[in-house]
Amino acid sequence: MKISIAKTVLENVLIHSQAFLEKKDTSQITSHIFLETVAGKLIVKATHYEIGLRVETDQVETLSPGSVTANGKKLLDVVRILKDEMITLDTIGEMLHIQQNSSNFKLPTFNANEFPEFPTIDSKPKINLDSQKLITSLKKITPAIDNNNPKFELNGALIDISANTISIVSTDTRRLALVNIDNNSSEELSLIIPKKAIIEMQKLFFNAIEIYYDNTHLIIKSEQYTFFTKLINGKFPDFTRIIPKETTYNLSIPKALMIDAIKQITTISNDLKITFENSLIIFESLSEDNIEAKTQIQFNTPFNEAFVLAINSKYILDFLSQINTNEFNIGINESNLPFVVSSEDFKTIIMPIVI
Repeated sequence: MKISIAKTVLENVLIHSQAFLEKKDTSQITSHIFLETVAGKLIVKATHYEIGLRVETDQVETLSPGSVTANGKKLLDVVRILKDEMITLDTIGEMLHIQQNSSNFKLPTFNANEFPEFPTIDSKPKINLDSQKLITSLKKITPAIDNNNPKFELNGALIDISANTISIVSTDTRRLALVNIDNNSSEELSLIIPKKAIIEMQKLFFNAIEIYYDNTHLIIKSEQYTFFTKLINGKFPDFTRIIPKETTYNLSIPKALMIDAIKQITTISNDLKITFENSLIIFESLSEDNIEAKTQIQFNTPFNEAFVLAINSKYILDFLSQINTNEFNIGINESNLPFVVSSEDFKTIIMPIVI
């Protein structure tokens, strides 16, 4: 294989491929990217089996067709230090030569025929879901996805499609984040997508996409990218049981005031106590050290007596960082029961700290 390609084009493709490479064991072919010329286009693939990315570009001149692999990180390192000019990639023997003017680099290759096969969209059912709504919803619920939970299903997000609603859900057992989207189709489906895949999806897809699935994979296709991830095999908790059916006290609070007050307290402690009085909300640190932080805002509440709620500030700040409205709603029952913060189609159910 021999091609000529602009540095900016190749560098952009390689940057997007990095998250899909095996980083620890460079003896594995999955530490390599796969490059192939097809009908005047360059196809680049990267995968470490759990997730994979295929990038296609026609901004290339094919001098000799073929395919090759090379260590993805090292190839990017080389490309980055070259000038913003055309680069030639040429396979000679078992080496990939990277050339630009008087500069010449060589990287070892593996047998391109041994590169892992990617799942295809052939005969797979398609999900009818607005791409922008999907990516926006996944961004909102990502902070509540757990990490390294022995219950594997909690290390991902649930897409639950029913006759009238699409629910996108995540939980780390201390909070549950939920976005509901209206669904006009009759299909019913539940998929659990790993957190790493969700993070990469948010980087790659902004425009129209096609979504396909089977029992083991989710595949997303856009004009330039084809992405796949293995699905998590498991049963997601029944999230509907966690959501309070009704709340006794309901407030609509300005987002900016809440963020400012909470951030003042987090200089001392991430855990805080919020006391709701009739015309006042008081914020205080919950710290074992003899350090205190306290602030308050004037605000009319439905409480006739002081009501105390202890919370982890991260949970509510994660929610507030994802909403676009100037105000949000908070629904409370008792100090030791889950409370709900919500805005438009997005809500988070949070377990309070028992004090």
